[in-house]
Amino acid sequence: MIVLALIPISLVAAGGAIGALLRYGVVQLVMHVHPQPFPVGTMLVNIAGSFAIGLLMARYAVMDSESSRLFLVTGVLGGFTTFSAFSWDTMQLIERGAWAQVILYVGGSVILSLVAVAAGFQVGR
Repeated sequence: MIVLALIPISLVAAGGAIGALLRYGVVQLVMHVHPQPFPVGTMLVNIAGSFAIGLLMARYAVMDSESSRLFLVTGVLGGFTTFSAFSWDTMQLIERGAWAQVILYVGGSVILSLVAVAAGFQVGR
């Protein structure tokens, strides 16, 4: 019984580790290619993750199996996307008084992520 309960936890943990490593890699690459105080990397991973979840959820109708959904959606995409880093990046922009960047980052992140999830969903159909 305990072993069976560990399977979903293991799937989420493994997927989360992969997603977090992917996010770290993307953010580091973007910072290397485009070094500036604007959080482009975090914005890109959140938009890409939104597209991916729309695609996966449409394509697999909430996944063919609970295990696939736990690993890919909750784990990988949950680890890849990040609301906490988005919030922290926004706070840092506010602290710098970069109000135009705050509006661009918050508005762009939310609107583009919503467009991306809808696009992913349409592509997945």
